[in-house]
Amino acid sequence: MARLSWSSTKACDLPERPRPALSPGLAPRVIAVLFSAALVAGFGQFGAVASLNDVARHFGHPVTGHSLQSVVGLSGSVLGLGLAVLRLASLASLPLTSLADRHGRTKVLRSFLLFGLLVTAVASLSPSYWFFVLCFAFARPLLSAASTLVQVVTVELSSTSLRMHRLVVMSAGAGIGAGLSAVLHGLIRGANSFRWLFALALVPALLIPPLMKRVPEPERRRAETPLVRLGTIPRGVRGRLGIVAAIAFAIGMITGPANGFAFVYGEGVLKISPHFVATVVALSAFTGLGGLLLSRWLSRSIGRRWTVAIGVVSSALTSVFAYSGGTTSFLLGYMSGVAAAGLLAPAATAISTEIFSHGFRATAAGWVVVAGVLGATAGLFLFGLIGDITHVSGVTSLRLPALLTFLPLTPTILLLQRLPESARAELH
Repeated sequence: MARLSWSSTKACDLPERPRPALSPGLAPRVIAVLFSAALVAGFGQFGAVASLNDVARHFGHPVTGHSLQSVVGLSGSVLGLGLAVLRLASLASLPLTSLADRHGRTKVLRSFLLFGLLVTAVASLSPSYWFFVLCFAFARPLLSAASTLVQVVTVELSSTSLRMHRLVVMSAGAGIGAGLSAVLHGLIRGANSFRWLFALALVPALLIPPLMKRVPEPERRRAETPLVRLGTIPRGVRGRLGIVAAIAFAIGMITGPANGFAFVYGEGVLKISPHFVATVVALSAFTGLGGLLLSRWLSRSIGRRWTVAIGVVSSALTSVFAYSGGTTSFLLGYMSGVAAAGLLAPAATAISTEIFSHGFRATAAGWVVVAGVLGATAGLFLFGLIGDITHVSGVTSLRLPALLTFLPLTPTILLLQRLPESARAELH
């Protein structure tokens, strides 16, 4: 990929105002709080996916026949539609995230975490599948915006040399939070196990927001005023944002159904014990850590763009392998997929935040989230629809839905060559 000059691709040429980095004594405490915020946001968002098989069985009505509904209690279309609603609800994270460019990062982040976790806890009282979907539809954009702002604040409070290292730490926090919800799902068993899982969100809702007061507000680096309307981006960088959004769409198309149907497929179709799945999820923390460390090394040695390209292709291939049929393929595909996600996440976050200016960085990050949501929604619907059409009773492979959903948009990575390499760029 052609290497572009960062100095020739600045969004604007307004005077810069340097901002001092975090003091050595303050940095560990601040990073620990941001790590905790990333963890609980990941926990809250992934709980719906981890418990989806239990929710489907609790509220579904198994039927005789050859469809997915006969196996898990709800049809693939209904499951896909519910997951798609959750993803679409994340579109609200754009205006929410954009508020941080106007009212400050930490204040907005603290509020989103609190209300997102409280609504997640309300889901424990769900009387029906669609009430469950509605609760997470309210909580998802709040927690998604919180996750995005954790990344933005981390980038803005870090020096160039430490930026990638700290993004890896935040990605690890989000991954641990998601994995924790899956592990607890496997350990808490019973007819109402998913209710206890959601109710646990009350614990971080009480503990984390007060700790967020220790995180300093990143200083504004320009004298520019907020843009007139929420969600607006300067005309000069809209093409760059469009490229990042297209790549985010492709990533969402892969990771949406790959993650969303994983536990339904493993527990519902393959009949793997939830306890065993929880063990595998716990062990995959090591493969995820390997992916994160590899991402840090590759991002520094060959750049953000190549690392993202390798991560996208790896995610697609491991996801296809996971759904290719059989317990061994699923477990190996899942664990290698976690490694691929660890490889992709920090580099994708870096490239989508470092190339935009402070005055609209959170808004740009919100647009990237929107693109990923639309990609995930399309992927969930397509995967569920193809699964309904092609699934045959007794057959454990979902290879065809995986192939037709995960692979077609991978050539989008070619657009990365049109972005500036930001590995050594100073923030503006």
